[in-house]
Amino acid sequence: MTDVVDSDELLRRIQRARECAREEERTWRARSEELDATDPQGARDAAVRRMSYEAVVRVLDEIVSPGRHAAQA
Repeated sequence: MTDVVDSDELLRRIQRARECAREEERTWRARSEELDATDPQGARDAAVRRMSYEAVVRVLDEIVSPGRHAAQA
C-alpha cells in the first residue's frame, strides 16, 4: 500500500500530525496536574506521556521549520 503524494499534501499531513500531538500534549499535561495530589504514580505516567508528545511536536516542528528549536537544545 503505497500512496504517492505531492510535497504540499505531505506538508499538510505533517501539520495535522503536529497539531494532533500538541493537543495530546495539552491533554496529558492537564491530566498530570489533575492527578498530582491524588495519584502521584498516575501523574508521573501522564507526565511521561506528555513528554513523549512534546518530543513528537519538536521533531515535526523541525521538519516544517528547520532550526527553530536549535537554540533550546
